[in-house]
Amino acid sequence: MRISVVHPKDLGEPELARWREFQAADPEQDNPFLCPEFVQTVGLLRPQVRVAVIADGSGIWGFFPYERHPLGIGRPVAAGLTDLQGMVYARGLELDAVGLLRATGLAVWEFDHLHPGQPMFAPHHESRHPSPIIELAGGYDEYLATLRRKSPTTYRMTRYKRNRLGREVGEVRHVAESTDTAALRRVMHWKSQQYRRTGRMDRFAHPWIVELVERLHAIRTDRFAGSLSLLYAGDELVAGHFGLRTGSQLCTWFPAYDTRFGKYSPGLLQHLAMAQDFAAAGLRHIDMGRGPKDYKEQLKTRDLEVAEGRVARASAGAAVHWVAQVPLRRLRNAVVSTPFLRDRADRLLKVYGRLSSRLRPVRD
Repeated sequence: MRISVVHPKDLGEPELARWREFQAADPEQDNPFLCPEFVQTVGLLRPQVRVAVIADGSGIWGFFPYERHPLGIGRPVAAGLTDLQGMVYARGLELDAVGLLRATGLAVWEFDHLHPGQPMFAPHHESRHPSPIIELAGGYDEYLATLRRKSPTTYRMTRYKRNRLGREVGEVRHVAESTDTAALRRVMHWKSQQYRRTGRMDRFAHPWIVELVERLHAIRTDRFAGSLSLLYAGDELVAGHFGLRTGSQLCTWFPAYDTRFGKYSPGLLQHLAMAQDFAAAGLRHIDMGRGPKDYKEQLKTRDLEVAEGRVARASAGAAVHWVAQVPLRRLRNAVVSTPFLRDRADRLLKVYGRLSSRLRPVRD
């Protein structure tokens, strides 16, 4: 095998066709965060993005997208934002992960949402975590029947609140994929407010992330799209969600709602409306992403898994990375996996968020 490294913009149509061929042949790889459209769009905004192309005399066998940072530290493309990471490759590819790093000049490559079925990285998993999904292969009615059996309270409550929203505000309707850029900016604004209200880092305070979302929103094909879904009550925009989809699945990314309508549980109503519309469009499932959230537990039908860990070569860069990142990551995972600690951490973050909002309010 020979491994060459290129910027994603330098991939030609034959390479992109091969990339898509790998995804079409393996449903597990048919994820929007692994699509060339996503990697190339991030590459326009993040100069450190690269793609390692694995080939031999018979042709291309795989693609490894990554970001290269100082000291040879490698991270997934758009690290911190992506819900699935890893390679796109032909079945049967045999590849040593440490050898891949050597060929790319990386000292270490860390991951926290790795596709766990990729054998080249399996020896480097440190932990695995659930990623809840809503299965739609059997259609929306089958999903709704599953929800009614699994979470009867959620089923009854959402029906009641949707009817109440319709009576008190206006007829409820859902737009599965909107081109409305003003609505997109409104959803991002709501999400910024939510981040600050709950003491989280406001991702939309970073201009490159705002531009990334806007660029992705402009892409709409059967194979890949930036999907803006909007929930209305009458003329009022109540909730919205921006995510990414392929022809087979939707990955949720930035759900948000107008807090004036919080009593109607607009986030749950939005997810159920998306499930109905995307099931009708033939999607296989909605991936809600790693992380413990009550609404995910209420809506999910089962869990996928993602892996966390690192591949490292013996080097100064890998040693610095271990000291700076690994103990902190293990502490964070211990807190998140322990309900007692997680609940208290959430409360502290919300207190911080309230204080911060008073000192630095977000403009409407």
